[in-house]
Amino acid sequence: MIVNPKLVQSKIKNGLYIVATPIGNLNDISFRAINILQNSEYILCEDTRKSKILLNKFNIQSKLVSNHKFNEKKTSLEIIEFLKKGKIISVISDAGTPSISDPGKLLINECVKSQIDVIPIPGASAVAASISISGFSDKFFFYGFFPEKKKDLETDLKNLSEIDCSIVFFISPKKINKIIPFLKKNFSKRRIVICREISKIYEEYIRADIDELESFDYAIKGELTIVISEKLEKKNTSHKLRESDKRIIELTINKLSIKEINSLINYDKKVSKKEIYDYCLKLKNDK
Repeated sequence: MIVNPKLVQSKIKNGLYIVATPIGNLNDISFRAINILQNSEYILCEDTRKSKILLNKFNIQSKLVSNHKFNEKKTSLEIIEFLKKGKIISVISDAGTPSISDPGKLLINECVKSQIDVIPIPGASAVAASISISGFSDKFFFYGFFPEKKKDLETDLKNLSEIDCSIVFFISPKKINKIIPFLKKNFSKRRIVICREISKIYEEYIRADIDELESFDYAIKGELTIVISEKLEKKNTSHKLRESDKRIIELTINKLSIKEINSLINYDKKVSKKEIYDYCLKLKNDK
């Protein structure tokens, strides 16, 4: 692939590049990402077999280095030495943005300690993609993968259920049926969208009320991203009648009806109608 030189910088700064790669459709990669990868001395990746598919498609000849949770510490120390010599090195994951529920944090922190530049190359993100099509609040909390231990799972979900915003999870399709009862217990009266194989040929978006969500009676394939909506039923909370509100009532009690006073007080906040009525009645009886 020939990259338009007008779209890339003529000189690439030395340092560590955190490069987002496609989460499914390989055409989602950016021109800048291709340019950085082509000019990298080494590319750290989770699985060299998967990464070669991407690199071969765009004629990227840089050397691949396996970098996963089992060898990340050892690899990081070696890479730091290369970076100190002024090399350009990139980190990619099997899909999406490195260091988000994937290896990368350890090396990034070592670079920060050594005052080595760490530069992000933005791109495809399952988190952003799933939120964008959810129809839920754009204020969201990203959790990542569910914990393995049942106790940790119950504690985390109970705490998360108190958050009034969208919540994004990653999950293996093999575990979805085990998780559904916990979701129904903690997120009742909210909605859910289960995103499967985002940007791939068989992508699918399953939408449901959590209370009506049932276990799947067939084997789901492909990585899943789950988005739970914000709370849809709000608690009926009322503000207390403040001194400034009382002063307004005192000034208008002989000019406006109680209904008009209520509308005036509640123009930009919610105060109990009964509290307003009782205070108006008190003023009238005091006269």
